[in-house]
Amino acid sequence: MTRFAKYAWGVLAYNLVVILWGAFVRASGSGAGCGSHWPLCNGEVIPIMPQISTLIEFTHRLMSGAALLSVVILLIWAMREYPPRHSVRRGAGFSMFFMITEALVGAGLVLLQLVAENTSIARGFSISIHLVNTFLLLACLSLTAWWASGGRPLTLRKGGEVAWVLGIGLAGMLVLGMSGAITALGDTLFPANSFSEGLRQELSATTHIFLRLRILHPTIAVVVSIYLILATSWVTVVRPGTQLTNLRRGLSILVAIQILAGVVNVFLLAPIWLQLVHLLISDAIWILLVLFSANALAEYPQLLPSQRKSAISVKDGSAV
Repeated sequence: MTRFAKYAWGVLAYNLVVILWGAFVRASGSGAGCGSHWPLCNGEVIPIMPQISTLIEFTHRLMSGAALLSVVILLIWAMREYPPRHSVRRGAGFSMFFMITEALVGAGLVLLQLVAENTSIARGFSISIHLVNTFLLLACLSLTAWWASGGRPLTLRKGGEVAWVLGIGLAGMLVLGMSGAITALGDTLFPANSFSEGLRQELSATTHIFLRLRILHPTIAVVVSIYLILATSWVTVVRPGTQLTNLRRGLSILVAIQILAGVVNVFLLAPIWLQLVHLLISDAIWILLVLFSANALAEYPQLLPSQRKSAISVKDGSAV
């Protein structure tokens, strides 16, 4: 890989760390560690004698600032390294866009005080929007690194049924991610002392809506997981290739691990460390699905009639 490609993968990895730390801020109840001030922290540039919650939140802000700077460098480097309309340039440009919106959403959460112990419906909507934006940011960073590493650009107009099947899978992952974000928020705001108590919370008509929605998440997870496994298996049949097969296998393994982690998370009453592991696997599944889709919908050079004949395998009569 080129130096730019290595840097692009590094930016993606670092942003995963920032996302996990942001989840830790929410799970530890430290979202209001800097008060309702932004970009200042409790009215100060650098907080003096901060509490633990302030230190956790301020660290996240510093990490987020470094993430923004890393994407700025990514965009400038891409513009210098690649010609106009190149897929890497576009990927870096969209990464910059979603990084800016990520910062704005984060600032809005703080300024509107949709953090810490806030249990309003508005917080549920905001955390869902935050999740979708984060997933889109990861998708753009992943595609930028993928294309910089030699991946072919997308060709959605010729995707046909494959594009629709994968589009449904990507949309399903977004819905699953939003339900997971609300579930994690409910676990943080209304922790249960036992599995039976948590189940009673979910089934009671008088509990908070975040708890009543929590039971939907495992159902959505099972449906989306089965769909992803079947869809990616079908795609590798209609568009065979070693790279696609490897991505499908990795995706299937992660989906199985995620289901297991989800079950354990429920029975252990969602400890913070397991919430972070669950989120990391979810992000990894999303990234692999994005890369799988990019590979399946890649723009291949059009062959001449004579080249098409030579590309037919005599052994099994299928195109290679």
